[in-house]
Amino acid sequence: MSPRVSREHKAQRRAKLIDAATEVFIEHGYENTTMKHVMEKAGVSRGGLYQYFENKEKLFHAVIEDQHREVMEESLERMLKQQDTCWDALLMTFLGEDKKPNDKMDPLSPSKLEYFITGRNEEDRRNYAQQRYHNAYEMTTRILEEGERIGEFSPRFDRQVIAKSIIAYIDGLALGHALLDNESLELKQQTVLLIKFLRWALGLEEE
Repeated sequence: MSPRVSREHKAQRRAKLIDAATEVFIEHGYENTTMKHVMEKAGVSRGGLYQYFENKEKLFHAVIEDQHREVMEESLERMLKQQDTCWDALLMTFLGEDKKPNDKMDPLSPSKLEYFITGRNEEDRRNYAQQRYHNAYEMTTRILEEGERIGEFSPRFDRQVIAKSIIAYIDGLALGHALLDNESLELKQQTVLLIKFLRWALGLEEE
């Protein structure tokens, strides 16, 4: 019984550290965040933090992986069963469960951009960025492929191009979010435009 309790306790402690780190990265950005910031936010000692994460980079990886874990671990079959249509599954990948355009942007976006752009010449960081891009591309392409297979989508372009366009558009919005206020960015309106383009590109009728 005690090993199980220990595992549960460690999982809870790790989750608490990730939650604290998320708040710190949002507040300070990636470069200005220190492990000390996280210790103070989580109320743990140096050993209590380093027991789980050996450095800030590993901690940041844990933060962003935890944020996207549910989507990336979701099988296509289960996602389609839950979402009913490939279109709904596609919307969920970049709008979340609500699947509605809004003015909210991932508050970690500036830190992610900072992390990947400042580290673009570091091989490990570049490889990590490429892997994340590949994961997003694969998930999007699989949804488009299934939609085409069952006759839900009639793409006007190669699905690979559509998948890359979605990722590029979302990344562009993230950059705008890092530089502009929400009113100037007009996030909701831009998202509506993206959705209209996708409906056209996938041969769906206008709602």
